[in-house]
Amino acid sequence: MVSPEVAAALAGGRPVVALETSIVGQGLPAPHNLRAALGCEEAIRAEGAVAATVAVLDGQLRVGLAKGDLERIAAGSRKVSSRDLGPALALGRAGATTVAATMRAAGMAGIRFLATGGIGGVHRGHPEDQSADLVELGRTAVAVFCAGPKIILDLRLTLERLESLSVPVIGYECDELPAFYTRRSGCPVSARVDGAEEAARVIAAAWQTGSSGIVVAIPPPAELPDAEALVERSLREVMATAGDVTPRLLAKIAELSGGRSLDINVDLVVNNARVGARVARAYAGQARR
Repeated sequence: MVSPEVAAALAGGRPVVALETSIVGQGLPAPHNLRAALGCEEAIRAEGAVAATVAVLDGQLRVGLAKGDLERIAAGSRKVSSRDLGPALALGRAGATTVAATMRAAGMAGIRFLATGGIGGVHRGHPEDQSADLVELGRTAVAVFCAGPKIILDLRLTLERLESLSVPVIGYECDELPAFYTRRSGCPVSARVDGAEEAARVIAAAWQTGSSGIVVAIPPPAELPDAEALVERSLREVMATAGDVTPRLLAKIAELSGGRSLDINVDLVVNNARVGARVARAYAGQARR
């Protein structure tokens, strides 16, 4: 179900940016989760675009949420990736959509732009453990604005996998892939763009020549001091226990950084939404010329 506001924007050729909700349901603790979600929507509106936040609620795949819907996701929801959409819909579960599931929903609705914090990728020490985000990027024509892959991942292998899937990794005003909490990773991007107009032209040309998903990597506004050391320590402590690794790793990093990582996370995801909206607006303007 596409909200009336989003449907009207799409029909009128106005810029629309999709937002995932796993950051609300699982990625960030309260109150940071809703601060991030509402901050992204506000940043998108401020740039003259329409926010299309995605979730599964009441047996429907919703594209465009009210504040009350976000609060329901924050109060209790399952993490829903691409493979989980069918069961979540059929069984009436409240689902917070990942980047992969949000890309799929956006593609079905005709939305070409999505903003998030960081994409999934190949896990450190376990190259067989790869995020569905990568597969969806290889098949769905949506540009994903992010601060690179999450720093807890194997960035080199993630880039290798994206290259195998023919996914462009574009650095927004940077030559090096950001690593979520830091601006530098030591890994080059496949192309650099400077500004929203240039980014929109590159994205349009990539789609015109058969590209599907596109990663637009944006350096975070601020960096987490000693980020790599914090990740290594968190990995040592968390990997010794059972359960879903990613949320526990991020929680451990937040604990070890005294909460600083949470504020940086909120700031970077809002910044990504802002840049995504600027590029979406430039893309819509170029399409009308």
